Amino acid sequence: MANNSSEPAPSQGDNPTGFASSKPSDSMQEFYQLSQELLFWTMALTAIIFVFVWIFYSLNIALNYLIGACTGVVYLRMLARDVERLGGEKKQLSKTRLALLIGLILLASRWNQLQILPIFLGFLTYKASLIIYVLRTTFVSGSHKVGQS
Repeated sequence: MANNSSEPAPSQGDNPTGFASSKPSDSMQEFYQLSQELLFWTMALTAIIFVFVWIFYSLNIALNYLIGACTGVVYLRMLARDVERLGGEKKQLSKTRLALLIGLILLASRWNQLQILPIFLGFLTYKASLIIYVLRTTFVSGSHKVGQS
């Protein structure tokens, strides 16, 4: 006998984790939005700062900055992946992400074409995106509270 009910079959939908039977909770949706926003701001700041460094310094220093900023983006993605897995299959965050920066700094100290300071400052670009996020959420939520009273 075939099931002729009019209810739609469950589908995988837009679940970023790929599990068909579970929907992400609201907090995980907020996490995914935060992750995407931080990635966006990091990439936007990287592009803007790269152009300014190229104009005011040199292409070599700008490329060193870009190497560091790309490493920062990879670090941010690895951190997001670690945080996403936290609680389910993992009980603590991995410390291997830091090896990425250490390896890059060691490489820069050994290779004459690379400069440590622009690379390190480029890596810290993701921190600037965190500051933008905190300021934006502070002033946006602060203005909503003022309007409600």
